[in-house]
Amino acid sequence: ENTEGVSIFFRAMHLSAAAKADLAAIANKIGTPGKGLLACDESAGTIGLRFADVGAENTEENRRYYRNLLFSMETLPTYISGVILDPETLYQSADTGASFPEYLQSRNIVPGIKPHLKVCPLPGKPGETIMQGLDSLGVRCAE
Repeated sequence: ENTEGVSIFFRAMHLSAAAKADLAAIANKIGTPGKGLLACDESAGTIGLRFADVGAENTEENRRYYRNLLFSMETLPTYISGVILDPETLYQSADTGASFPEYLQSRNIVPGIKPHLKVCPLPGKPGETIMQGLDSLGVRCAE
């Protein structure tokens, strides 16, 4: 396996050997040559704009159905090594009954979560922004 790109994990003194091995395995899986990442981290508002363009109602079930359609494509694992999910997607299930993260893992695809919840103006700094949600990232990843 290629460990050049993940050597930083091996210098992280606060991580156990098992945690370092897990991170290296995930990084190697995500970095599989010939595969890419699928960004499915659109918020309900953003995906609603796409739905409106095709006359679809923006409901949680329609968003789940759309994501299920993407994640269940037969050839998805051939081309995709990881998927970035919106927090809503963590609590939704595939048609198989498995949660979307479990379903993706069963297809040898690494599920992830977008690191921020929304971009907001930075108080006192006109024209600059800050990301909200980084403070809760650890909790969301644990879920």
